[in-house]
Amino acid sequence: MANQIKAIRGMKDCLPGSTQIWQKIETTLRDTLAAFGYQEIRFPIVESTDLFKRSIGEVTDIVEKEMYTFEDRNGDSLTLRPEGTAVCVRAGIQEGLLYNQEQRLWYMGPMFRRERPQKGRYRQFYQFGVETFGIATADIDAELIIMTARLWKAFGISNHVRLELNSLGSNESRAAYKDILIAYLEQHQDKLDEDAKRRMYSNPLRVLDSKNPEVQAVVVGAPKLSDHLDEESQQHFANLCERLDAAGVEYQVNENLVRGLDYYNRTVFEWVTDSLGAQGTVCAGGRYDGLVEQLGGKGTPAVGFAMGMERLILLLEELNSVGEIRRNVDVYVAAMGDAASIKAPALADQLRDDIKGLRVQVHAGGGNFKKQLKRADNSGAVVALIFGEDEIANGTVTIKYLREQKEQITLPMAEAQALLAELAG
Repeated sequence: MANQIKAIRGMKDCLPGSTQIWQKIETTLRDTLAAFGYQEIRFPIVESTDLFKRSIGEVTDIVEKEMYTFEDRNGDSLTLRPEGTAVCVRAGIQEGLLYNQEQRLWYMGPMFRRERPQKGRYRQFYQFGVETFGIATADIDAELIIMTARLWKAFGISNHVRLELNSLGSNESRAAYKDILIAYLEQHQDKLDEDAKRRMYSNPLRVLDSKNPEVQAVVVGAPKLSDHLDEESQQHFANLCERLDAAGVEYQVNENLVRGLDYYNRTVFEWVTDSLGAQGTVCAGGRYDGLVEQLGGKGTPAVGFAMGMERLILLLEELNSVGEIRRNVDVYVAAMGDAASIKAPALADQLRDDIKGLRVQVHAGGGNFKKQLKRADNSGAVVALIFGEDEIANGTVTIKYLREQKEQITLPMAEAQALLAELAG
């Protein structure tokens, strides 16, 4: 026997019992975005490596350690997309969607990072993202946060997530603050770990969100970014907070929240939870007004967010908030005899035509009546529809209840359809 081939470490199969949960959550996401007037965009899984080096930043964990990068036959360096924002910007520039236009877009699909696999975090993971372009004012920042709050309400987890908020200021004020922060960190180098020392000059803001307790103790005394914001950024942040207050969205200002990607400016936010053990981020985003120009487009204000689907599903399951999952099969058609077996698919199709949303499965593979009823029971159907020579002759069907203690009944087809319509939904 040949050696069994298994999935690549950190890349999981999603089996039928789980896909129903995914489908339900995806439907809620799609419906919520439609309610806000957003449109879906889809883009390739493979992109030029330079796209991520220029957008995410070369001195980041993603680019340095985590990207799946390879050369194709032409010698071009390609990368499996590790995140969606840069790809959405690239598509918007290339397809002429951004300049002097407003766009409200969303996407969903697989991303790839070679991280250490753990529960809720995989090397192929699925991300849901929202990006808006062409609106510079704080009202669109607020809209995205209000949208996410609405999602938590729809999922029944509002009491288990909290919003953390910060402003990074303009690119100019942030650059000036970096010099001040570096000067402070240089005075405390002996208390920094190797990772913080490495980031101190290349990406000092990332030192602020270090999880190392010793580094956190140093960060407590660091100059505050909020004290070095430009006036316009201060007004933008104040306006955002005012809008969230008016909408009843609670938040905490976290001055150490900087996000891990170089392209963010002004607003950054995270929805975090303590319901998965250690604090975990469920959804995160912010403003990235310079990224479109950085990637070759005309200057365009932009703000967005993304959430990991696996992390969201894990949280919903942990809190028993998945809710009722629609059964896969409502009606199982069992055919007795060759004539009935030949006509059964047409009968099932007629039911699908006449009863919108009814899920009908027809027995296949032959077998006696007992075997067919066992298959019917295993399918999860509520009823078995028995169709034989007598039913063909009389224009009837027999309904056998599989989940309730009821006597089976034989009805004319029209009456049977009225009864079966109650199962659709």
